Amino acid sequence: VMAVPMLDDETVLLIREYSAGVDRYELALPKGVMEAGEEPLSAAMREMQEEVGFGARRLTLLKEMTAIPGYLNGSMFCVLGQDLYPSTAVGDEPEPLEVVPFPLAELNDLVMRQEITEARSIAALFLTREYLAGRLSLPPL
Repeated sequence: VMAVPMLDDETVLLIREYSAGVDRYELALPKGVMEAGEEPLSAAMREMQEEVGFGARRLTLLKEMTAIPGYLNGSMFCVLGQDLYPSTAVGDEPEPLEVVPFPLAELNDLVMRQEITEARSIAALFLTREYLAGRLSLPPL
């Protein structure tokens, strides 16, 4: 599951964490593996609490995404978190994560930076921007 925590209507909370696959620090969204029997919204709440120190009063499932559907079987649920409140939980990160507030209005500039290359985070940020602007309708669940 991947969470998109919105601090307010304009500000998304990103994390800066070490990414072993590319051997550098990257900006990304909070994410993690869903535990057995866990639902996407509950998992997104847990990941936000563990990685950015906030819970959300309002959670919206934006999209189920795959990474490489021609080769891998697995999905990631993208969940928007709004109306945040301070709430922490102990996670499994090997080092403290840096929380980086970023204005969603500057998304085009953000995705051109070398420090954010993960396609799932980029896709989730664009989905969020379009949804919040009213240009994206979600299908009924």
